[in-house]
Amino acid sequence: MNKISPLAIIEDGAVIGDNVEIGPYCFISAATTIGDGTKIEQSSSIYGKTTIGKNNHIFSHAVIGSPPQDLKFAGEDVELIIGDNNKIREFTLFNPGTKGGGAKTIIGSHNLFMGYVHIGHDVIIGNHCILANAATLAGHVEMGDYAVIGGMTPIHQFVHIGDYAMVAGASALAQDVPPFCMAEGNRATLRGLNLTGLRRHLEREDIDELKSAYRDLFEAGKPLKDVANELLEKSKNHHVQALCNFILKTKRGIPYERKKNDD
Repeated sequence: MNKISPLAIIEDGAVIGDNVEIGPYCFISAATTIGDGTKIEQSSSIYGKTTIGKNNHIFSHAVIGSPPQDLKFAGEDVELIIGDNNKIREFTLFNPGTKGGGAKTIIGSHNLFMGYVHIGHDVIIGNHCILANAATLAGHVEMGDYAVIGGMTPIHQFVHIGDYAMVAGASALAQDVPPFCMAEGNRATLRGLNLTGLRRHLEREDIDELKSAYRDLFEAGKPLKDVANELLEKSKNHHVQALCNFILKTKRGIPYERKKNDD
């Protein structure tokens, strides 16, 4: 049974699942779909073609699906897709996609978006990610699974952040962060592996393999992509292979300190 405040505004055409709660002064657009068990707290607004999965909790004053902050946007048919079991805290802002970026912003499941987080147009986010207060993702950013963004951190458009990566708070990231790595600073550079996160999810043997690969890639002073290709040939560890493939595919580059090769 749904629990919908009589003070909420729900346009005709909106699809509301079972056991949904919608608080007072919320606005739900005609093109919105809300999955079972989702709770939307007071004064939140859901705009446009927005699909929200099951068991999400959207806190007060969130703005979800409002037009993208892109001067090229001219009212095209675009959408925002949100998975299941996400927590979306107060005063967050999620934008849909744009025609130039595939017309979709896609959010996975089991993520935590703390207060004032901004998700720009055409962003893709995986599962089990944490974005701390006032983290800001510009358009076309992609995040893998189990990634963490610290508070007050802006991410430049088109940046890719790999699985299990972490960007520290109050950083400013303009390049890609490979999976399993940690970046920090303004401008952010790699500081090593995200060992705290890795110990929660990976086996010790896999972490040791990644430590060795990190040293070869970023601390030996050799050309980065040459080392990545060498490791792909000799390593059978799929985490190391994922790290190397990310490096070989990067378009914005990897932010790390280039060390002089003394050989």
